[in-house]
Amino acid sequence: MKVNIISKKQNNLMKRKEIIFGVDHSEIGGTPSRAEVSRQVASALNTKLELVFIKNMETKTGTMVTVGEVNIYDTIEQAKFIEPKHIIARNSLPEKSEKIQAQDEQTEEYEE
Repeated sequence: MKVNIISKKQNNLMKRKEIIFGVDHSEIGGTPSRAEVSRQVASALNTKLELVFIKNMETKTGTMVTVGEVNIYDTIEQAKFIEPKHIIARNSLPEKSEKIQAQDEQTEEYEE
């Protein structure tokens, strides 16, 4: 699996990099998971994995190429402030997602 950076733009207002990427996954077959792509993007751009948030990924029909958008934030606090909860949940690691759900349930109990 190889990640190619198609475009890269710095958004100073949102304190993030907005990247469009392409993944050639002909060696592994099916569409790679978000976690695999996040690791590859983080290593390609020399950044921490927890700052990488994949917005969307789409595999073109009949090909082994996936195209998507990713945001890389300067800080985790900025990411949590800007990114919608469903994007944060999709990009969290499996063991972390259970913790996030438990925290959300506790927060809802306190709000009631």
